[in-house]
Amino acid sequence: MNQNSPDRPSNVRQGYIFGFAAYGLWGVLPIYFRQLTGVPSADVVVHRILWSLPLLAALLTIAGHWGQVRGALRDRRTLRLLTATALLIAGNWLLYVYAVNSGRILAGSLGYYLNPLANVFLGWLVLKEKLDRLQWVAVAVAAAGIAPLALQAFDQLWISLTLCFSFATYGLLRKIATVDAIAGLAIETSLLLPFSLAWLAWDLTLGMPAFGTTGRETLLLLLAGVVSTTPLLLFTGAARRLPYSTLGMLQFLAPTLQFAIAVGLYGEHFTKAHAIAFGGIWAALVLYVAAIARNSRASVTLPE
Repeated sequence: MNQNSPDRPSNVRQGYIFGFAAYGLWGVLPIYFRQLTGVPSADVVVHRILWSLPLLAALLTIAGHWGQVRGALRDRRTLRLLTATALLIAGNWLLYVYAVNSGRILAGSLGYYLNPLANVFLGWLVLKEKLDRLQWVAVAVAAAGIAPLALQAFDQLWISLTLCFSFATYGLLRKIATVDAIAGLAIETSLLLPFSLAWLAWDLTLGMPAFGTTGRETLLLLLAGVVSTTPLLLFTGAARRLPYSTLGMLQFLAPTLQFAIAVGLYGEHFTKAHAIAFGGIWAALVLYVAAIARNSRASVTLPE
C-alpha cells in the first residue's frame, strides 16, 4: 500500500494536522501582505519564488529526497503535471497579492470560500470520490451561504473565480502527480526561477527598488520564501493523505480567518451577507463532519 494512502489511519491523522496547519497559516497571510502594499505584486511573487528555492534545497538535503527529484524529472508525465502546477500556483499567487494590495480582499476571500466547493466537485467528478446524501446537503448549504457574498462582489467575481479554479486545479494535479510535497514544490520553483531572475534583472536595469524601499520591506521580501513554502508544503502533504472532498471542506478555515482579521484587525465592515455566509459555511462543516463520523462508525461495525 502506498505510504500516503488515505486508507491508512496514521496518514489520515497526519493529513488533518497538515490541512489545519496549512489553512491556518494561509488564513493569517493577509497580515504579511498588508505590510507590502508599496511593493508591486509581481515583485512580491518573484521574491516568493526566489527565496523558496534555498529553503527547499535545504529540506531536500535533510530529508535525503534528491533521488525523488531526479526520478520525477525523468518521468515525462510527472514533469508535465508539475509544469502545469508551477504556472497555476504562480498565477494564483500573483492574483491574490494583487487583490490584497488593491483593496479587493473581499473578492480574494470569496475565491477561497468558493474553492472548497470546487475541490469537492473535482473530487467527485475526476477522482470518483463518493459523497453520501448528508455530504451533498453540506455542500448545498455551504453554496447557499456563499451566494450572498458572490452577489455582493459581483463586479469583482472574475478575481474570485480565477483564484478558486486555479488553486482547485493545482491541488488536484498535485494529488495526481506521483511525487512528494518537498520534491514536487522544489521542481515547480525551479521551473519558475528563470522567469523570476529575468524579472528581477529587468527591475534592476530600470533602477526600480527590486528589494523594497526600506529595510523592513527588504526583510519581509527575504522572508517570502518561508512564508510561501511552509503552508504549501503542508497543503500538498494533506492533499496526498486525505480525500480531496474532505480537504475541500477543511479549506473554509482560511477565508474565515481572513474575514476575522479584516473585521477585527483592520475594521472592515461586516455585512448581512457575511453573517449569512458564515452561518451557512459553519453549518455545512458540522454536517460534513457528522457524515464523516457516521461513515467511520459504519465501517467499523461492518462484518469482515
